[in-house]
Amino acid sequence: MNDQGKHDQGKPVSVKGKVSDAEWRMRVDLAAAYRLIAAYGWDDLIFTHISARVPDSDHHFLINPYGMLFEEVTASSLVKIDLHGQKVMETSFDINPAGFVIHSAIHAAREDAVCVMHLHTPAGVAVAAQKDGLLPISQQSLFVLASLAYHPYEGVALNDAEKPRLVNDLGRATFLILPNHGLLTVGGSIADAFLAMYTMQRACEIQVKAQSGGAKMIPIPQAILDGARAQSAQVTRGLGGQLAWPALLRRVDRLDAGYRM
Repeated sequence: MNDQGKHDQGKPVSVKGKVSDAEWRMRVDLAAAYRLIAAYGWDDLIFTHISARVPDSDHHFLINPYGMLFEEVTASSLVKIDLHGQKVMETSFDINPAGFVIHSAIHAAREDAVCVMHLHTPAGVAVAAQKDGLLPISQQSLFVLASLAYHPYEGVALNDAEKPRLVNDLGRATFLILPNHGLLTVGGSIADAFLAMYTMQRACEIQVKAQSGGAKMIPIPQAILDGARAQSAQVTRGLGGQLAWPALLRRVDRLDAGYRM
């Protein structure tokens, strides 16, 4: 068995000394994102995926080892592949083929998409199943609606022929709702993609709860929606996800710092 595939009491041997410092930092942040998804209860067993482009590489990116729970993912267990789905670093782990189709398409088309996050949360799928999609009824929703796109369901994402349609529908948006399927965000960093997903997930939760009450809802005026981008930058002091990311890392460390291995 190769070095990355070797296990000591179920834990993969660290690859820290075999990758650049920049890649290692990316691995730690990505593993933290997987642990956070699990901590918030947004995971779907071993399914769904988060990927991150490896710094200073030829479009190589990291993705979760297929078969491992999000709460088990570590910096060393992440699988490094190219845009053709070929592993570029030895590992005994495999990848989710649907994860490859979705993520490789976006990473190839969007240089700014350093991180791509895709989830199947109940609230997210519930809103994705609604004809009108995300409604402008919460402060959280207005930030999402400022950069939201939709890509219609084509079945499980196993067909490369879907890639150009997915990329075309996403365009330059940050948020993507996949009807009947789930949610997706892109970011210039793992922190940005996570904050975007947190905001969209919370907007979906609020919508489902508001609808369950049965009362008539108050839509946010279009004039306020139009100013959402500027308001978002002001709220985060221009730092985007980086404003909250150090605190989120502290949370993961308190839960289990083993993700850093």
